[in-house]
Amino acid sequence: MSDALVIIPTYNEKENIEAIIRAVFSQKKAFHILIVDDNSPDGTGVIVARLITEFPNQLFLEKRKEKNGLGTAYIHGFKWALSKKYEYIIEMDADFSHNPEDLIRLYNACAKEGGDVSVGSRYVNNQVNVVNWDIKRLLLSYFASRYVRIITRIPIFDTTAGFVCWNRKVLETIQLDKIKFIGYAFQIEMKFKAWKHKFNIKEVSVIFTDRDLGASKMSGNIVSEALFGVIKMRLKGLPK
Repeated sequence: MSDALVIIPTYNEKENIEAIIRAVFSQKKAFHILIVDDNSPDGTGVIVARLITEFPNQLFLEKRKEKNGLGTAYIHGFKWALSKKYEYIIEMDADFSHNPEDLIRLYNACAKEGGDVSVGSRYVNNQVNVVNWDIKRLLLSYFASRYVRIITRIPIFDTTAGFVCWNRKVLETIQLDKIKFIGYAFQIEMKFKAWKHKFNIKEVSVIFTDRDLGASKMSGNIVSEALFGVIKMRLKGLPK
C-alpha cells in the first residue's frame, strides 16, 4: 500500500509513458500511479495496460472517451484518488518536464513539513529554473505568474505550475465540481481556491526541463483562458 498517488494525464505520450512510469516506481518512496488517458490514438493506453501486469496494485489506468482538457482529466483523477483513500495526491506531467526525483520533496513538504499543498515552483523568489525553453515561452510563463500574483494577490510565485501535491482534505474542501477552467487556468484556479480556504501552501524549488520527445499541448486558447480567467476569479472571490 501507499498513501500517495501520482496522477499523470496523457494524450499521445507513447514516447515517454513507460519511462516515466518506471522512473516514478524507482524512487525510494513508494508511490502509486494513476494514468488518465484521453483515448490516445498513438496507443499510450495500450502501453500502460501492458505495464499494469508488471505492476499490479501499483499502476492504474482510467480511459476517457476523448480529449477534453487537462483540468477535467485531473478532476477525474482526483475523484478516483479520493474514493481510494489516498492521503496525498500529486499532479505530474508525462514528458519528464517534472523530475521524478522531486516527488519525495513535494510529498515531504506536505506529509512531514505541515503543508496542505506543495507546489513544484520554477520561480521561487523570482529565480528562474527552466531548461530548454525558448525566450518567448519563458517570458510568457514567468510574466503570466507575475500577472496572477498582481491581480489576485495570491502569495505564490509559480501560480501556473502543474507539479503539485495536494493533501486529500484540500481536494475534499474546494468543491471539484465547481472548478470552471479546463486548460492553463485550471492550475491557477485550484491554487486560488486552496488559498481562499486558508490552506497552507508551500513552494518547493524545482528545475523544469522542456520535453525531448512528443509534442507540447500548449495553445493560444489555453493562454487566453488563463489571462481572462484570472480577472473573473478576482472579481468573484478575492479574499479580504
